[in-house]
Amino acid sequence: MTNIPPPPPGGADFPPPADAKTTSGAIVEEHRFPCEQCGADYRYDPEAGTLSCDHCGHRETIRSGPWQGGSLRELDYQTALTSGLSEADMEETRVLSCPNCAAQVEFDANTHAGECPFCATPMVTDTGTHRHIKPKGVLPFAFDERAAHNAMSDWLGGLWFAPNGLQQYARKGRRMNGIYVPYWTFDAQTRTRYRGQRGTVYYVDEPVIIDGERKTRRVAKVRWQPVSGRVQRFFDDVLVLASKSLPKRNTDALEPWDLSALEPYQPQYLAGFRAEGYAVQLPEGYGEANEKMRRVIERDVRFDIGGDRQRIDHLESDFSDITFKHVLLPVWLAAYKYRGKTYRFVVNGQSGRVQGERPYSVWKIAAAVVAVAIIGGVIAVLGGK
Repeated sequence: MTNIPPPPPGGADFPPPADAKTTSGAIVEEHRFPCEQCGADYRYDPEAGTLSCDHCGHRETIRSGPWQGGSLRELDYQTALTSGLSEADMEETRVLSCPNCAAQVEFDANTHAGECPFCATPMVTDTGTHRHIKPKGVLPFAFDERAAHNAMSDWLGGLWFAPNGLQQYARKGRRMNGIYVPYWTFDAQTRTRYRGQRGTVYYVDEPVIIDGERKTRRVAKVRWQPVSGRVQRFFDDVLVLASKSLPKRNTDALEPWDLSALEPYQPQYLAGFRAEGYAVQLPEGYGEANEKMRRVIERDVRFDIGGDRQRIDHLESDFSDITFKHVLLPVWLAAYKYRGKTYRFVVNGQSGRVQGERPYSVWKIAAAVVAVAIIGGVIAVLGGK
């Protein structure tokens, strides 16, 4: 049993594997797959769940990946920190860091220029590679770009005070980007010892003077008694965003994700899409997961204490069997520059839930204020008659 405290924010990444190879000896994933009939590139079709060739229409089924015991294979957290991971658990991809938002975006070997999907900043690719932990699972896109664009347009149309210009600009049909966003998941067995106090509410009558008269009122009191105990909980797939390219409040609002639909990672699912490299390193990701677990443990302790009120004087939690995996979740993304400002909208590629940076129109707000003032004046005049 190991008591692992959360590391400080921004902790260093774990050391590379002892048997790490040079760049020339590593595998580089390009996520391009030629059609077996015409040689053009396949893309993953979310609706059909197959690879599809836009040139000749040929389709190919994605073969099932390797499963172990009916679930995705987890990696041992302590091993990753101390001795590193094996070559089979690592990969290298060709990425470019956006000069504006620092997003780590993967590109194929034939792409030399593009626009950052997170902030719409132009960028030119180089030949650099990024060595990182290979994804264990991928949640494939469930619907195509047109459906995502319709969901975003409906969401924008429902926003009060959004500028008409932005709404019209977004609805003109500019393509959205399908991005696989990196996440960590953590599992852990926890056992917690606690000391605290259980409060029982009771009522007493106290004399008071009201308007010169002597009366009584009921007053709530709390009777405290010391308690101690143990709770345990197994945490499964505590989800932590491993990207820093999007506002966390927006990506958190895309939850929940149905992680039971995760497929074993196969690069074929990424055909026609982009994938972002993780920017939150493993120790930092575990630190956030640890905080999430501790909040749940505190809730469990309060439930175990019982009574009407609870006080927690001491908690001591042991975390053991800590495992993790790197997974990719699907997000449709639109980044629009409007009057010098970038607006970003994200759509959950599984559920269709939309979130974004809410724009406001000063003219619409002013018009609403004037309209309210006019209505208030009319009501006042009619009421005075």
